[in-house]
Amino acid sequence: MTATKAISKLLKLTGLKVTGFSFKGRGRELYLCVKPYKNGSQCPECGRRGKIKRTLPDARQWRDLCVGGWTIFFLYCPREILCPTHGRLQEDIPWAGPFARITYRLEYLVLIYSQLMTQKAAAELLHLARSTFSDVLHRTITRIRDGHRLRGLRSIGIDEISYQKRHKYVTIVYDLERSCVVWVGKGKGRETIDGFFNTVLSGYQKKQIQWACCDMSETYIGAIKDHCPNAKLVLDRFHIVKALHEALDEVRKEQWREATGAERKALKGLRWLLFKHPSKRTKDDKRILDVLRRGNRRIHRACVLKDEFDLFWDYKAPWAAKRFLKRWCTAALRSRLEPLRSFVRTIKKHHDNIITFIESGGLTNAIAEGLNRIIGIVKNRASGFRSVQALTDLIYLTVGDIDIPAQIPARFRTL
Repeated sequence: MTATKAISKLLKLTGLKVTGFSFKGRGRELYLCVKPYKNGSQCPECGRRGKIKRTLPDARQWRDLCVGGWTIFFLYCPREILCPTHGRLQEDIPWAGPFARITYRLEYLVLIYSQLMTQKAAAELLHLARSTFSDVLHRTITRIRDGHRLRGLRSIGIDEISYQKRHKYVTIVYDLERSCVVWVGKGKGRETIDGFFNTVLSGYQKKQIQWACCDMSETYIGAIKDHCPNAKLVLDRFHIVKALHEALDEVRKEQWREATGAERKALKGLRWLLFKHPSKRTKDDKRILDVLRRGNRRIHRACVLKDEFDLFWDYKAPWAAKRFLKRWCTAALRSRLEPLRSFVRTIKKHHDNIITFIESGGLTNAIAEGLNRIIGIVKNRASGFRSVQALTDLIYLTVGDIDIPAQIPARFRTL
C-alpha cells in the first residue's frame, strides 16, 4: 500500500484522490494534494459533466479536520469546463461548498459542536479562532437556508422574546404542527411581523393558514387578521390564565394593604396557594381556604371564581362554552371586585378569539413556550448575544424547520 492510499484510508477520505502530501508549519500542518475522484468536471449549476477547457494556474486551499495533532489542508487547482447549458464555468468541488475555504467535514463538526456547547469551547476543540468559527457558522447556515421556502404551513404561533437588556426583542413565528421555528425577525412592532407575511409567504400560502395562535397583543392580532383571511385566531390559553392570576393577585394585594398586623399574619403565604389548580391542592391547602372563607370573603370569592373559570378549558362544544363564559362573566361582575371586573372587560373584548380555543380542539402556544425554553438555554449558554444575527443562527440551528447538519452530504458527516 502506498503512502497516499494509507493516508486516504486513515482519514476516511471519500469523493477525492490523494496524489501527494507534505508537512509544513514545523510538522503541525499536513497538506494533501487531491483531485476529484470519478465525479470531477461537473457543472456547479446542473451537475452535468462538461468539456475541460483549462486548469487554473493557482492552487486553492481548503482547511479540513485536525487529526493526531495535525491540521489538514487540501490543495487543488480547479479546472474550467464548458457546460452545454451554462457555458464556461469552474467545475464543481465535491468536498466543499461553493466559494468555501473549509471542507464539508469541518462544517459538519462546526454545526454539531455548536448544538452541544458554547462557540468558545467548540472553537478550541477545532483549533479555530473564535471569530473564524463564528464566521464559518454564519456562512454555513446562510448557504444551507438560502432559497429555502416554507411549505405546508397550516398552524402558526407568534411570540416575542428578549435577546438583550433594555427591552430589545425579536419576534418568532412557529409552525405548531411540526414544533419548529420558521422565522425570526428583529423587534416586535407591526412592521416586523408584516415583514414576515409580505416577504416570506406568498398570497397562496397566507390563504392556506387555518389556525393562528398569539397573546393578546393588538399588533399580532391585527397582522393575523389583515394577512391571513382564512385563519381562525386563537388567543393563547397561557396568557389568558396569566391575566386572571394577575387579577386574583391584585385582590390579594388590596386586602393586604388594608389589613392590620394580626390580619396580615393570616394572609401571609397565600399567593401560590391561590394560584394552584384545585386538583393539586392538599388537605392542608383546603383547610386554609376554609378558614379564609370565614376570615376574608373577598379573597375567597376571587379564588372561587378563578377555580370556576378553569372549567372553561374542558368544554368540547362551543355553544356550551359560550353559555358558561357568559354566566361566569355575570358572576364576576357581581362580585364587586374591580380587578376581576377589569378581567371581564378583557374577556368580552376578545370573546370570539377565546371561544375558538374550543373549536380548535385546544390549540395553544405551549409548543412555542417549550421552544422558547430551549432558546433560553442556548442564550444562557452563550451568556447572551451581541447581535440579532448570532441569536438567529443558533435558533435556526437548534429548533429551526430544517435539520441543518443533515444537509451536509452524508459521506462527509464524520465525527
